[in-house]
Amino acid sequence: MTTGVRRRMGVEERRQQLIGVALELFSQRSPDDVSIDEIASAAGISRPLVYHYFPGKLSLYEAALKRASEDLAARFAEPQEGPLGNRLLRVMRRFFDFVDDHGPGFSALMRGGPAVGSSATNALVDSVRQSAYEQILSHLGVEEPPARLELVVRSWISLAESTALIWLDGRRIPRGELEAQLVHDFAALAAVSAAYDEEMATLVREMALGEPADSPFTELATRLIALAS
Repeated sequence: MTTGVRRRMGVEERRQQLIGVALELFSQRSPDDVSIDEIASAAGISRPLVYHYFPGKLSLYEAALKRASEDLAARFAEPQEGPLGNRLLRVMRRFFDFVDDHGPGFSALMRGGPAVGSSATNALVDSVRQSAYEQILSHLGVEEPPARLELVVRSWISLAESTALIWLDGRRIPRGELEAQLVHDFAALAAVSAAYDEEMATLVREMALGEPADSPFTELATRLIALAS
């Protein structure tokens, strides 16, 4: 027979609980629309107790964002096994899993939200972009990227962000099509750069080697050939 006495949480345990609750609410609505009272109610504690652990909603938002950014950065980690095109497609699927699960919060961060413009928020967003950049370079087997390759990879990461935001606004294009299209976009950006630079041309040739018939890269080539004919 239980007594119904609630176990008292430690300081760090309570902080982590509040971050989890805030993340859940921010994933459903824009952080601007979520109040401290709602967070307190969902956590089963009083409003003053929330302020005991976090000075205000901004600090709680930044803490939630830190956890979310670590999660998002991890979505770009992929074993370096199999064709590059298929690896990038799996990365895009995990990326859109995150966007799908945290739509309002993701949109608020990229378009403007309560913590946008703060040095902490900017640093977190930059850390996710840098992690994605480094992961892509590792799949290409490049440690010291030439300027054109850096431009291609960073442009592609920005394109993935923009595509996700547009998709969230109505979801008018099937998600799976966008995931494949972004992989095609990476190949296309690299190919255009290769037309201007022999170092990039060598890299693109290496990317194409060993790509199977069902690879996204092969599919793009097939579509382009059909378009040209």
